[in-house]
Amino acid sequence: MGENRRNFIKSTALAGLGVGLTGAVPLNLNGKDKREGRIGIIGLDTSHVTAFTKAINNGNRPDLEGFKVVAAYPTKGSADMSASIDRLEKFTTEVRAMGVEIVSAIDELIDKVDFVLLESVDGRRHIDEALPVLKAGKPMFIDKPISNNLVGAIKIFEASKKYKVPIFSASSTRFAPESIEIAKGKKEIGKVLGAYTYGPAGKQVGHMDLAYYGIHAIEALFTLMGTGCKEVARWDTPVSTTVTGIWDDGRTGVFASTPVGGKSYFGGVVHGSEGVAEKIKVFDGYEPLLVEVVNYFRTGIVPVDYNETLEIFAFMAAADESKLRGGKPVALKDVMQRATMEAKKI
Repeated sequence: MGENRRNFIKSTALAGLGVGLTGAVPLNLNGKDKREGRIGIIGLDTSHVTAFTKAINNGNRPDLEGFKVVAAYPTKGSADMSASIDRLEKFTTEVRAMGVEIVSAIDELIDKVDFVLLESVDGRRHIDEALPVLKAGKPMFIDKPISNNLVGAIKIFEASKKYKVPIFSASSTRFAPESIEIAKGKKEIGKVLGAYTYGPAGKQVGHMDLAYYGIHAIEALFTLMGTGCKEVARWDTPVSTTVTGIWDDGRTGVFASTPVGGKSYFGGVVHGSEGVAEKIKVFDGYEPLLVEVVNYFRTGIVPVDYNETLEIFAFMAAADESKLRGGKPVALKDVMQRATMEAKKI
């Protein structure tokens, strides 16, 4: 995938960010073995918290060994988002039943753990919930979406830079084994020349159209294609949304939402220099993601460069703008520049 992962951000205002979070960062576990750690969760309004806690704490996988979810702060949820407020009590009860201590504040949580999973389903809250963790020097994984919009994502990575604490954010589709194999140049497929991914794309209040759920299939698209998307165009029908991206080397990547009201499913198709891959399994459960999260906690090395996460958010922001412009193409560098300026405002 190497030659496809061009750092297009060098040509934008974001080149000045210089976050530099891809190298190893020494971990401070208060004298504990760096191969082990206590994990805390912020936000108990998503099914991810029960699935993640069960997978990490059941001790069935050697690559998750030595880590345990020990405490969680539910938060108050988001009153204007039913997907948050209506599920908070249910998942809090379930996590407590797994033996996890439920605490009443983020600061209380921070004192009890070495690492943090920021799981609040509402991306609008992430910057405020992430800042105390970063100030405390605790490495953190932020579940999708890292923020509700591109400006918020930039602010979070700027805070990570300021406090010199590594973070990363990714969908579980990022580490689907079949996608990874193809992206690395599977013999039967060869170099990825183009990809088409699809999945549900339900919207949420206060978020970019595709940030809340469309991001899953969009991140799958970037896993297959790599970075370097220069512009996108979006078309909406009563049943679906289609976004076509043109990469700077001429390749094309397409995201399409599965029909509204239809069955929720994920998948993809790739055409390569040596063949075609159909019905790609772009989602293969949560454990591939959790293995990467735990390895990041062990080593301090983030598995997804912040530039790629920001490019994915620029892709979604440009798609929203293209919709407003009647499907006209929108350059990612333009939305990046505007968002960077907005993020720097006091």
